[in-house]
Amino acid sequence: MSDDAIRLATRGSELALRQAGEVKEELENRRHEVELVEVETTGDRVTDALIQDLGKTGAFVRALDEEVLEGNVDAAVHSMKDVPTDVPDDLVVAAVPRRGNPADVLVTPDGTPLEDLPAGSVVGTASLRRGAQVQAHRPDLEVEPIRGNVDTRVEKLLAPRLQADHERRTEAEKERKAQDAREQERGDYESTETIEDGVQNLEDAGEADNEDASASGHDTRQNAEFDQTVEEWFDSLSPLEQSALERKVDTEYDAVVLARIGLERTGLIRHVHAEELSTNTHVPAPGQGALAITARKDSGVADDLRDALDHVRSRVEATTERVVLEEVGGGCIAPIGVYALVQGQIVRTDVQVFSRDGTQQVGESRDLDIENYAVEAREFAADLRERGATDLIEAARRE
Repeated sequence: MSDDAIRLATRGSELALRQAGEVKEELENRRHEVELVEVETTGDRVTDALIQDLGKTGAFVRALDEEVLEGNVDAAVHSMKDVPTDVPDDLVVAAVPRRGNPADVLVTPDGTPLEDLPAGSVVGTASLRRGAQVQAHRPDLEVEPIRGNVDTRVEKLLAPRLQADHERRTEAEKERKAQDAREQERGDYESTETIEDGVQNLEDAGEADNEDASASGHDTRQNAEFDQTVEEWFDSLSPLEQSALERKVDTEYDAVVLARIGLERTGLIRHVHAEELSTNTHVPAPGQGALAITARKDSGVADDLRDALDHVRSRVEATTERVVLEEVGGGCIAPIGVYALVQGQIVRTDVQVFSRDGTQQVGESRDLDIENYAVEAREFAADLRERGATDLIEAARRE
């Protein structure tokens, strides 16, 4: 790698590396040389903690930006929703690439949609916002925290059903082998008897088989329901499912709620049943689906990154969302959703602020003038504060 290569800091998780890889490819398409530098963050070191339990915001961001400020790398690639609104003075969000799908999805083992989940079903999420939105929409469901990266959470969802299926198949295969052994023993015995006695023995053996099957709770038809051996069945599973079989799960989930973009970037979307949730009822986190490339203000690389990567509409949308977030006073410890969408000369902005249990909500949709969107976003946030949004956020912090 030449000395002129752009050094990009990234976390080492699969999702982070995929995101950084997209940025690297885009820069290389613009004739820039790029080197990815993996950096461990606080969030990576505390792998079994929920986001809101990690303390102040920026658990996945600060370490990368420190590398930028110290000159060890030229820029850092972040998920925009993880970037605190108080960016250090010496840093700038140099580029916001074209935004991906910002929606959340409900993932279930069999494709059951949110509306059809039975009452009492357990929904896992690592986000206070998602949990509050699920309970606001379906108060008869149970919401439980779920830890880990995207693939870990999906594995925890799939594990109980796959493990139960594996146990049934293993028991059926054992019974089938035992039945084959019994039939072999009878065959050896019958070969020494007369034909007449042999016929009688076969009839007796058939009755004995029926009695054995009845006693064990299995019969030939039940054993035959699996048309593959356990090994063949295991080999037919996806790598994700094979890994889930080894996953120890303390809580059994009927569904999990995740960001669609995370499933897409890791390639897991092809291997799960995912229902996309409406951004009207499940307003995404500010910046969800977008990336932020940070760099030093005084570095020439910031201009290069902006020229090569910045997508104006995505920057306007993300900026609107972050202005509202900053003015309302939210963060990853508060159940708040903000989603802005540029539509011609307006920026349609939806905001939801919840209590943790989803029973209280302050929300509104408003059209902002694209020529004055930042100022109007602050005014919008001020109105929400007066209606109690800040009170809900402070109550969530106390909890």
